[in-house]
Amino acid sequence: MASGTPRFDPGPLTEPVDRAEVRAFTADLRRRGAMRGRLGTILLLAGLGALGVIFAIPALLGLIYTLVSGRNTVNPVSIFFLLFLIAAIVLIVVVIVRSFANRAERHFRLDRFARANGLQWRGDVDEPRLPGMIFSQGHSREASDVVSGHRPRFLEVANYRYKTGSGKSETTHKWAYVAIRLDTPLPHIVLDAVGNNGLFGASNLPITFTDDQRLRLEGDFDQYFALYCPAGYERDALYLFTPDVMARFVDNAAALDVEIVDDWLFLYARRDLSTLDPRTWEWLFTTVAALEEKAAQWARWRDERLAAPAASSVMPLLVPPPAGVASGGRRLKTRFSWVTVAIGVIIVGYWIVSIVSDVFFR
Repeated sequence: MASGTPRFDPGPLTEPVDRAEVRAFTADLRRRGAMRGRLGTILLLAGLGALGVIFAIPALLGLIYTLVSGRNTVNPVSIFFLLFLIAAIVLIVVVIVRSFANRAERHFRLDRFARANGLQWRGDVDEPRLPGMIFSQGHSREASDVVSGHRPRFLEVANYRYKTGSGKSETTHKWAYVAIRLDTPLPHIVLDAVGNNGLFGASNLPITFTDDQRLRLEGDFDQYFALYCPAGYERDALYLFTPDVMARFVDNAAALDVEIVDDWLFLYARRDLSTLDPRTWEWLFTTVAALEEKAAQWARWRDERLAAPAASSVMPLLVPPPAGVASGGRRLKTRFSWVTVAIGVIIVGYWIVSIVSDVFFR
């Protein structure tokens, strides 16, 4: 673990909590405007309450009046249905209220965990301004349970989602990420993890890259990652991904997709990473520490394409290139994914068949 890094303390994730402290913490979030309400849940609760007032309560009062007056005109099926309706409404309300309580406790635990480990819990963040590939996809982008700070390098861990399409065809895409700030901008490099690919080996990444940018490396690295770098930057990629660096990625991050873009290193997962599971956080901190140790040597990399001209033709000075990346190395070239196209064709075809069926076979 890097010098100056706080020791890993998972205690707040699992230790008993004081309910009064949780309520006070939640109230403070509301006062500061940091507690984001869930409009859909609030509307559902209001609807259930209205349903109970309009149907269940008058019917229950009528049933009680009938029984008290001694009239024997009550249908047992009606009694059962009424009691079932009331029980269902009460159960749903209890579940929703409990989910609010669990969410408040989750926030409280993550906040205390972040503080204990030299970080800060920031809650939900709309449209996070990060250069990684997942942050430019779709719409309604939101990072949740964001935990960030310096350990000692800047680190951010969050769950993330965005939506594509609209109406009935709207789809929610769930990700999680670890963002690590680097010391200098580097060429755009992507390590597509082989182990989390989909059907027929199709990449699970939201974008795909042209095959001529694929760089095959020595050893068994290709069994774990497909490495993409901009054309002409193959030698730079080999400088950055020395055998010891490749070993660190294989040993610690083989289950994650990796992207280096500008002065950021991103680790992507399709499951929550900002969680109450101590083992997940321990694995994340161990992985980050292992990668940081090797990424520190990348600070010495310079793009020779940005080299300054000699100061004098008589006595040239060896001026090192400035930090940065030439335009050709800043972004990989992308292409259409035929798997995505095929899925789109199937969806459109199904939609057309449904319309035709409704028109001619109604």
